[in-house]
Amino acid sequence: MDNNDVLRRFRYAMDVKDSTMVKIFQLGKCNVDLVGVKALMAKEDDPGFMVCGDDAMLLFLDGLITYNRGVREDGGQPPSKSSQELNNNLILKKMKIALELRQDDLMEIFSLAGVSVSKGELTALFRKEGHKNYRPCQDQFLRNFLKGLGLRNRR
Repeated sequence: MDNNDVLRRFRYAMDVKDSTMVKIFQLGKCNVDLVGVKALMAKEDDPGFMVCGDDAMLLFLDGLITYNRGVREDGGQPPSKSSQELNNNLILKKMKIALELRQDDLMEIFSLAGVSVSKGELTALFRKEGHKNYRPCQDQFLRNFLKGLGLRNRR
């Protein structure tokens, strides 16, 4: 999944307004204004479309954590490592942290999307790459998470 698609699906699932998206980007130290958010939310064939790069997506996710959980007690925000490769596992992990989801919450979200997932499968997604039980998060799995998140929040 490309970053713009993740942003669009997340925004729909959580029913986030453009002004809130701007605030989240700003909390992540990413300089995106209202016009920029509209360009990021546009479809690929729209004239005002702007690609959301990996760095902007990482900053958005960090801003989302700060927006939902508040500023850390030590006053700082964990810097996103520019060497950190953005992948679906990292997106899922940061959304889990930002939304304060537990394992049972994740299982409920996936079941709402029609996906049966075990606790072992979930923990494998959050392991470090290189660990013997690490499993990469496929695009369809992330799509189902965002779909289930929308179903859960739009009841």
